Amino acid sequence: MTNPRYRVMWIEDDAELLRLARLILSHKGFEVIPVNDSREAMDMIRREKPDVIMLDLMMPNVDGWDIYNQLKADAGLKHIPVVIVTAKAHAADKAMALHLAKVDGYLTKPYEQTQLLDVLNKVLSRRGDSRGKSA
Repeated sequence: MTNPRYRVMWIEDDAELLRLARLILSHKGFEVIPVNDSREAMDMIRREKPDVIMLDLMMPNVDGWDIYNQLKADAGLKHIPVVIVTAKAHAADKAMALHLAKVDGYLTKPYEQTQLLDVLNKVLSRRGDSRGKSA
């Protein structure tokens, strides 16, 4: 790749899902920053400044919505796109996230590799550059 890689922060308490996501995305040229402790998420976001955040909603310690609300309340971070990654597959959950909370994307577990890449490319293409196109 001639362009720098996209930096994807994946906040997820399931180590196996993190490993799989990292394997898929690394193979496609993304840099993956795994975060498996939700208590560390905001500090990691501030330190790493990822291009996009993949965020599990149901985690111990700090709920995914709490992280999302903290992120969007921070003037220096609120521009970072967030994709919700959750087992909540009901249409009402997705509608609430996309239309009321204004998340940038929604991915339901379990997901196919193509679904993951499609949602990432869609979100990243809104940034106005072409780095996501190679994935």
